[in-house]
Amino acid sequence: MSKEVSDWQLTEQNSGRVEAAATAGATADRLGWRLTLEPNERGYSNAQVDDYSFPNGLRFRWTPPTSFQLRARFSGEADTLVGTAGFGFWNAPFGPGTGYRLRLPRAAWFFYAAESSDLPLAPLDVRGNGWFASTIDASGPGALLWAPFALPVLLLNQVRALRRRLWPMLRRDLKISFEHISHDMAAWHDYRLSWRSSGTSFLVDGQPIFQTRASPGGPLGFVSWIDNQYVEATPRGRVRWGTNVVARKQWLEIASIKFDPDA
Repeated sequence: MSKEVSDWQLTEQNSGRVEAAATAGATADRLGWRLTLEPNERGYSNAQVDDYSFPNGLRFRWTPPTSFQLRARFSGEADTLVGTAGFGFWNAPFGPGTGYRLRLPRAAWFFYAAESSDLPLAPLDVRGNGWFASTIDASGPGALLWAPFALPVLLLNQVRALRRRLWPMLRRDLKISFEHISHDMAAWHDYRLSWRSSGTSFLVDGQPIFQTRASPGGPLGFVSWIDNQYVEATPRGRVRWGTNVVARKQWLEIASIKFDPDA
């Protein structure tokens, strides 16, 4: 089913801009957007489209089994973009439209993070950045069992041999999965994400690129965004975040968004 324009919430922060347009691949009933960051030297900038942030609160509508398909391209390859960007399902644990109340994250999405980021999603010895497919559920029963041991685990992770044993277990219980995407980000591609209780599948141009048994719990909302933030959070406890200078315009263009419940 295609969604009506009134279902979408648009967010523009600082130099972020959202423009509706009949972009390549869009049809009369499937609107397209260009999410743009204009050059900016300071502060957080974000351009976002979502279907959950309403004035009277969040409304998450999607549960497994469901899928979405869309066409997308970026203004350049990974080494030309700053910040983060992407599209997919999540529970909006923080950020615009959430009331800035922190929640434990749940997500399944196509995600881009520039070199300045290192997200705790990748396997050991792999930096968590670039263009990748990923899942996480930090609020499930398996994940919550780790909560009382967060400090001991952090301390044990300082020892490489112990980290190699603990981190795969933690990734499993938090339903973390990660796979780099090799397709040209600057070219139009058809992206599909199928989310089922038994697992999650990612396809590009009709070809499976990643399948995992990891599946976040629902309900979740759909989001597409581009911003200039960076985040580093490593298994050894290094944490930092901030914003990058946007030296030149960059954008993410999406079109022909289609949702297919029960898929």
